Amino acid sequence: MKKLFLSFITITCFFSFVNAQKDSSLLYKKTSVMIPMRDGIKLFTVIIAPVAAKEPSPFLIQRTPYGANVPIPDDSIISIPKESYLAPLAAEGYIFIFQDIRGKYKSEGTMQIHQPLIHATQKGSIDESTDTYDAIDWLLKNVPNNNGKAGIYGISYPGWLALVGSVDPHPALKVASEQACMGDLFLGDDFHHNGAFRLSYGMEYTYEVEHDKTTDSDFPFPQFDLFDWYLKLGSLKSVNEKYFHNTIPTWNNFVKHPDYDSFWQKNSPLSYIKYPQIPQLHVGGYFDQEDINGPQLMYGQMEKKDTFNRNHIVLGPWNHGQWGRGKGDSLGKISFESNTGVWFRELQKKWFDYYLKGIGDGKFDEAYCFQTGTNKWKTYNTWPPKEAIIKKVYASANNKASFTAPVSARGQVSFISDPAHPVPYRTLPIEATYGKGSRWKPWQVEDQHFVYTRPDVISFTLDSLTENLTVTGKITAHLFASTTGTDADWIVKLIDVYPDFDQENFLMSDYQLPVAMEVFRGRFRKSFSKPEPIVPNKPEEFVIDLHDINHVFLKGHRIMIQIQSTWFPLIDRNPQKFIPNIFEAKESDFTKATHTIYFTEKYPTYIELPVMKN
Repeated sequence: MKKLFLSFITITCFFSFVNAQKDSSLLYKKTSVMIPMRDGIKLFTVIIAPVAAKEPSPFLIQRTPYGANVPIPDDSIISIPKESYLAPLAAEGYIFIFQDIRGKYKSEGTMQIHQPLIHATQKGSIDESTDTYDAIDWLLKNVPNNNGKAGIYGISYPGWLALVGSVDPHPALKVASEQACMGDLFLGDDFHHNGAFRLSYGMEYTYEVEHDKTTDSDFPFPQFDLFDWYLKLGSLKSVNEKYFHNTIPTWNNFVKHPDYDSFWQKNSPLSYIKYPQIPQLHVGGYFDQEDINGPQLMYGQMEKKDTFNRNHIVLGPWNHGQWGRGKGDSLGKISFESNTGVWFRELQKKWFDYYLKGIGDGKFDEAYCFQTGTNKWKTYNTWPPKEAIIKKVYASANNKASFTAPVSARGQVSFISDPAHPVPYRTLPIEATYGKGSRWKPWQVEDQHFVYTRPDVISFTLDSLTENLTVTGKITAHLFASTTGTDADWIVKLIDVYPDFDQENFLMSDYQLPVAMEVFRGRFRKSFSKPEPIVPNKPEEFVIDLHDINHVFLKGHRIMIQIQSTWFPLIDRNPQKFIPNIFEAKESDFTKATHTIYFTEKYPTYIELPVMKN
């Protein structure tokens, strides 16, 4: 995730409105300080405090690697208009804190992406938890007219910082909200999904964050459409040999740790965050193109030991951080028929108001989960809801799908997977992830017709539904497949196919909306830590977690299962020949393979749908 959210909050909400009419907002004053940490390192911090608060105010903290500075002089008086993102909270007189983490922008020290918490096991050590603690301690003692309470929140990397800052918290830190938090970086989210490497994002993001402390500049690509550029890049060995030259620490770690070894396990929040020590509001999007897994993963992990009922989740129809900007009334061509972003920000205000100012009754539902299809907000006592009943959609002959399990001993379809001609993950051109004109944000709701007719993309479609089908909870694919190679990637999509002629929205006729998609690297089918070659031509089961959704397949729509083996350049090309470390594969290792999908009584390919009563 780029510097989008900090720059949006600070520049748009403050700098752009310096000259706003004073009667349209509260007046705030900006100051900046260097706050000393316990090891002597000083962190650059911006304080935006109300000029004339009627009572002592709480702190609302956001820590970031993307630049905390508000580009106006210290002691400037600024006004926040009613339509801005922070206006609802500003109306309550919060003191806003923005801080550069160590090693980034104006802060001292060194930084490497997503380091684990170590202060509890290594006496005297520092990490993002101790830095958060020290910052709050300083603020309490040095910022006048505070009420002794603080909250922390953030989106993406700042979301992870909010999560880890809530571990062994300062007594004054009363509440948190991790939003689009990075989860396990090998099993899911930014850099890998089920062991498959996220090439374009992993390369571009690590360069941006780590090549220079003081900027977040993009990789200098020589062309606009990067599909061919990444293809001509060839083996991943070329990245260091031609461009990075071993100067990007996180990329070097990708190369050194191709499997789920102790490095990735120790770096996973699953290893060092077990329960919520303060109230935690997890926030995520069903169509988050960067951190779809983290909020779901961390909510589930912390819920197991939530003895004080302070662990809650919000899931909406959003891409990465969409709830934090604008109306949130649509994504791509998909309308949500309400301002979901505004709705969330009102909930967020209630969350912080209660824990930091004592406003409201403190009654929060366990889960707030927008239901796509019907476009309604729903609340649940447990997430996923326990009352859902598993219903299976099976692949079957003639590109059909069925709710009935196959009974035949024969049934299969084969296709050739060629790493030299991979399937694009979205329509061309593939712009730089954060480059000008990039369509990175909405790609997960893109109509899948652009790959539907490719011979290396296989689709199985159910007949039109005769009544609504409500699917709420975790989607799991069970793929029975074989390959003539010794390794393979599998991409499985659950797609909502609109009616051939949609009378209410004609331009959406026959739209293929992906409601859940995921990739799985075949070598990890038995263990993410100990990969094994696939036995050629042997049918095997690949179980793939497609994450949580809340979607109604409407009457007249069809359900489609779609399967392919390349998703380029989002996912690096699998050589399809087992190589212990794909980052060290040679050009000659990449080979064509024939993949076969089975739908027989013995090998039934299907997707589990948690179905609710209508």
